[in-house]
Amino acid sequence: MSTPDSEEPTLTVDELAARAGVTVRTIRFYGTRGLLPPPAIGPRRVGHYGPGHLSRLALIEELQHHGMTLSAIERYLRQLPEDLSADDLAIHRALVASWAPEAPEEATREQLARRAGRELSDEDVDRLAALHALERTDRPDVFRVDPGVLHLGLRLLDVPIDLETILAAHTVVLEHSRSVARELGRLFRDEVWGPEREPESGGGAERVAAKKSLSADMQPLVVQALVIAFQRSMKQELRAWYGMAAD
Repeated sequence: MSTPDSEEPTLTVDELAARAGVTVRTIRFYGTRGLLPPPAIGPRRVGHYGPGHLSRLALIEELQHHGMTLSAIERYLRQLPEDLSADDLAIHRALVASWAPEAPEEATREQLARRAGRELSDEDVDRLAALHALERTDRPDVFRVDPGVLHLGLRLLDVPIDLETILAAHTVVLEHSRSVARELGRLFRDEVWGPEREPESGGGAERVAAKKSLSADMQPLVVQALVIAFQRSMKQELRAWYGMAAD
């Protein structure tokens, strides 16, 4: 069942659990801890959940992968604005996931279908493979998945955009991100570790350690700066596009 961010919550607790890959008991526990907002109550007192709940569960899962305790996750979530959309939460998750080491997992077709909220066709599997969200194995119904990319890939399954367009967009992002990384690397190398800053003597191992330490400190700042700049640029482009569409 598709639940775009603009629609009313339509997922039951069982459907939310299947889509998030957790148990109903876990969802109810998170609710009592304040990690999840309460569901919208519909007819016959049935709770309904939406995209925001799904994105928040994905963020909680990512934070747990980084070794954070539930108490630490509670503090983290309390610092976020209350009116964050599902897409905003997805961006937070992407930032957190960017620091996690790659840890491929195996998943069956049935497990993937539960995460997607529907049966997956061969075309869906081909689409996920093209997006590098999964790889086929020697077992037809078992796949090697990248948990970070899988969440994005499943969301893209129901987006009404041709696969070729999505792959073209992926190429644009990849090429420009590599270009930015190269230019920042050049700037870092020339201005921070340039010849004029070379020590008078030795210190090779210590110097390499210092470079790694500084790089580790700067990397989160650079990624956050890129995300903020990209978000603002996209908003400007969308405003211009909406304005042209209105005309």
